Amino acid sequence: MTAGRCYNPSLEVPLATTYAGKTNAPEFPAGAEWLNTPRPLSVRDFAGKLLILDFWTYCCINCMHIVPVLRRLERDYPEQIAVVGVHSAKFDEERSTENIRQAIMRYGVRHPVVNDAGLDIWRAYAVRAWPTVMFVDPEGKVIGKIEGELTYERGASLIDTMLKEFRAAGVLKPSPAVVQPEEAARSLLSYPGKVLADVEGERLFIADSGHHRVLVTDLAGTIQTVIGSGEPGLADGVLEGARFNHPQGMVRFGEALYVADTENHAIRVIDLEAATVETIAGTGKQGEGHVEGGDALEVDLRSPWDLALVGRSLYIAMAGSHQIWTLDLDRRVVQATVGTGAENIADGPPETALLAQPSGIAADDEGVLYFVDSETSSVRSVDLTTAHHVSTLIGAGLFEFGDVDGDGASARLQHPLGVDFQDGMIYVADTYNSKIKRLGTGTRAVATLAGSGERALRDGALETAAFYEPGGLSVAGEHIYVADTNNHALRLIDLARGQVTTLTVDF
Repeated sequence: MTAGRCYNPSLEVPLATTYAGKTNAPEFPAGAEWLNTPRPLSVRDFAGKLLILDFWTYCCINCMHIVPVLRRLERDYPEQIAVVGVHSAKFDEERSTENIRQAIMRYGVRHPVVNDAGLDIWRAYAVRAWPTVMFVDPEGKVIGKIEGELTYERGASLIDTMLKEFRAAGVLKPSPAVVQPEEAARSLLSYPGKVLADVEGERLFIADSGHHRVLVTDLAGTIQTVIGSGEPGLADGVLEGARFNHPQGMVRFGEALYVADTENHAIRVIDLEAATVETIAGTGKQGEGHVEGGDALEVDLRSPWDLALVGRSLYIAMAGSHQIWTLDLDRRVVQATVGTGAENIADGPPETALLAQPSGIAADDEGVLYFVDSETSSVRSVDLTTAHHVSTLIGAGLFEFGDVDGDGASARLQHPLGVDFQDGMIYVADTYNSKIKRLGTGTRAVATLAGSGERALRDGALETAAFYEPGGLSVAGEHIYVADTNNHALRLIDLARGQVTTLTVDF
């Protein structure tokens, strides 16, 4: 495939003093599959509007960061602009229209999306990075592009200036949007991202991400407590009135449950005894560019995805900045601990290592952290106690992925999002392969533990059971609890029986 990269800094290429384009915008290919629209669309359908093409791929955190920006721009300019998502896949898993359908429902993308599975549109527009926002004038000519994350302020300023020019030229002709958004079937769980087992307390904590809440159940799935109103937002207080926004990873200390509140760019703590929720890190705003540490409630975080606890240090898989951060729970100070912030894979001292969208993290009894870097499809470790070194167990690069068991040098994963550790073994939610895998910290030999690789919901023997892009897992003795994200389900792997079952999560 054409090499691209997820890109954070915003770069204009070029946007001149006049916003009248000169080159005809390449047409969408005939036969392309579309979502969120009742029919295939053409560039001509957007005559009279400012057309914004969002080149994205659903694995990319930088692409996720501009989804709410585009949503807000569409709301503020409902008839003057039109946004079309051009989904140009990085991973093999992302070429499927059905998988893209799940992604747009998961992230609330409501504008039309075309599946650019063969990267034909990507090449026609000379795109080289995810995300890229391309502007096309009301007469169907390309104006220019912005590579990287587009902020609302920058986008609104550009749009205001462009619309003023188009209005003066008499080419702006506002009209209603042509959309028919995909709608997910109603279910008790909605795209659960992570799960945490507390065997001693005989309970499970489920990040019901699509419903913006956390559920507490018994080990059979019967709901005991609902934490969060179910409406997206950032609000502390009593459990039923608190608000989250796509919460993900959790870790527990006693009756304190710490939550990575991903799209609020915040860390929350749930006091299970007092029945309250409190924000302990983050401002609710997404950090822009390179973010410095400091007072936990004054630092803008970037998409915290998972958590691990060692002593009084809370380690944060900060997917949006390609780093691991530390929150000192006593001093309430946050700082980057591992990774420069550049996206890639490079081992070495924590301060110079390169990470790529860490999305799952776990700690062993010695304080060694294991994490999955989803964009390099890798499993990595960092010893912050003695060696102070980052090591890669599996993984080779941003475009090295697959579904290959074996020794660490040859094994390949595809965009893993979840990891846990128990008794010298690392357990991985190999998300885009829809499998659960296991590797030893000593041998680094990788083996599929459960999942046929088929994208489905099927119970049964380990090798024939099926998952659909599982995002998280929690190991508890002979049991592994799995957040089976696209199946809206919680699964149980019984290692002693060699069986996978689906837990009934209900009241």
